[in-house]
Amino acid sequence: MTIAVIGAGAMGGAFAEGLIKIGYKGSSLRVADPSKEKLDHFKELGAQTTQDNKEAANDADVVAVVVKPWLTEKVLTEIKPVLNYDKQKLIIIAAGVKAESIKEWMAKDGKTPHFFLVIPNIAIAQLKSMTFIVPIDATKEETEQAEALFNKMGTSLVTEERLLGAGTTLASCGIAYAMRYIRASSEGGVELGFKADDAKKIVIQTVEGAAELLKTTGLHPEAAIDLVTTPGGVTIKGLNEMEHNGFTSAVIKGLKAGL
Repeated sequence: MTIAVIGAGAMGGAFAEGLIKIGYKGSSLRVADPSKEKLDHFKELGAQTTQDNKEAANDADVVAVVVKPWLTEKVLTEIKPVLNYDKQKLIIIAAGVKAESIKEWMAKDGKTPHFFLVIPNIAIAQLKSMTFIVPIDATKEETEQAEALFNKMGTSLVTEERLLGAGTTLASCGIAYAMRYIRASSEGGVELGFKADDAKKIVIQTVEGAAELLKTTGLHPEAAIDLVTTPGGVTIKGLNEMEHNGFTSAVIKGLKAGL
């Protein structure tokens, strides 16, 4: 299977790096971008590269358009003449772009392509993304193929278009929120006496351990918290102080602000 990734910015570049790590190289991966510097990076990693979007899209089995939302229409209409809707599948990774708009832009000879609205996060480069997939006119088999691809680069969830905004703020924006917690906790570690690099290492491992514990055991977070909160202990005192300062409320309000 040949995949063309059009756009090698932060998200497109992360997607392309994830594809390379799961074995897409040489003729099976094409990366297109106006920036020669970005393309040189992916050429060194083994991908085919081009500054011509139509060249990248032509005859690829899957064409992934990963550009800023305001550039999506321009890129789609540019590659539209070379797309074969009967053979090629389209992936759109652009927050906020609606399926109806894509259908309008891509209508050709009375047809529109089968496509997927997809929102991963930048951890896809490390094969750890939480990815949301919305099938648009795709068959069950096509959807299973898309899900299988993104599951190789993390975890995916097939959902509805109406939930894509919520998924974006929860997982795509959410990775930044998690990093902000790690930064804050690391700074706290420095105040407690650790060197900055040591504090960051401690916090990252602690967060990774917490996530793995929940993933492996299936415990509700509050049940897992109960395992480490002894009566009158330092953990419950710390948690209560965070809650007095609006920890949970701040997280929820931050998530809702992104909708």
